[in-house]
Amino acid sequence: MKALLLTAPSQLEFVDFATPVPADDEVLLRIRACGICGSDIHGWDGSTGRRRPPLIMGHEASGEIVAVGPRVERWRAGDRVTFDSTISCGACSYCREDHINLCENRRVVGVAPAEFRQHGAFAEFLALPPRILYPLPDALSFQHAAMVEPVSIAVHAVQRVRLAPTDTVVVIGSGMIGLFVVQALRWAGAKKIIAVDLAENRLALARELGATDTIKSDTCDVAAEVTRLTGGRGADHAFEVVGLSSTFNLAITTLRRGGSLVLVGNLAPKIDFPLQIVVNRELTLHGSCASSGEYPLCLDLISRGIIRVEPMIAAIAPLAEGAAWFQRLSAKDGGNTMKVILTP
Repeated sequence: MKALLLTAPSQLEFVDFATPVPADDEVLLRIRACGICGSDIHGWDGSTGRRRPPLIMGHEASGEIVAVGPRVERWRAGDRVTFDSTISCGACSYCREDHINLCENRRVVGVAPAEFRQHGAFAEFLALPPRILYPLPDALSFQHAAMVEPVSIAVHAVQRVRLAPTDTVVVIGSGMIGLFVVQALRWAGAKKIIAVDLAENRLALARELGATDTIKSDTCDVAAEVTRLTGGRGADHAFEVVGLSSTFNLAITTLRRGGSLVLVGNLAPKIDFPLQIVVNRELTLHGSCASSGEYPLCLDLISRGIIRVEPMIAAIAPLAEGAAWFQRLSAKDGGNTMKVILTP
């Protein structure tokens, strides 16, 4: 098969690679679409250490089953599917309690940290266990289905808090995940959604997708503006979708006393923590990791247009052009491009 292989930091090669042979309890997928994730870019250049060469990356994908192992019962060749990027074991206490994102033995498709290597979907074929597969709605395209993983991250994050119809929510960061959080908050019934970002084009898209207010963070005092927009109270909840000390501390300042913060972004492994503010305001912090069984819900939300994915798709390109797209997306202005989908 053809595959996009990471052979060294910042070095991708379009190569012939051995087609995987599914085990007795696996299925073989023909990949039809796979998105380039921001984490792939940071893995490609070696900055995270979680994509050690040689590796086939790619975890936001969809395709069709072409073969099934003899112990696979539910699935058949020809089924159109997507898959959870987390390969959960299905046996540990967390899996038994349906917290599959916290699986003690979790592996992630297209990732190679020190403890494991799991080839991914920047390839023509991929073998996977059937327990992480989800069928596609008939009308959903492979390209739109490949967006379900980032949508699921947003929906999972929104479900980490209990929203009241009168709640005001601040979303720090209007990149792709932030824009999906905005849409998920609108679906969940938030009354006022305030999107914060540095880029006006992203804020314009946030308004189109459901934000009631937007703040360009380099032009004003964000906390003061949130206070004004909330009648002096502050936001009930904030979602931090970047993962830096500056944006974390900014999110904290927007919250009312007793408010809650959901942490979604994790660009930095460590941040400065305003302990006294968190204690004195009695704030609640929620970590949000990947997703945990939200794929069927998210596929339905996408297929019904409740969460729109097409505004985030900047390009659909052949897998053979993948190396060039990684170079473009890693450039200084590449962050303005939302999603590029590669088609093997």
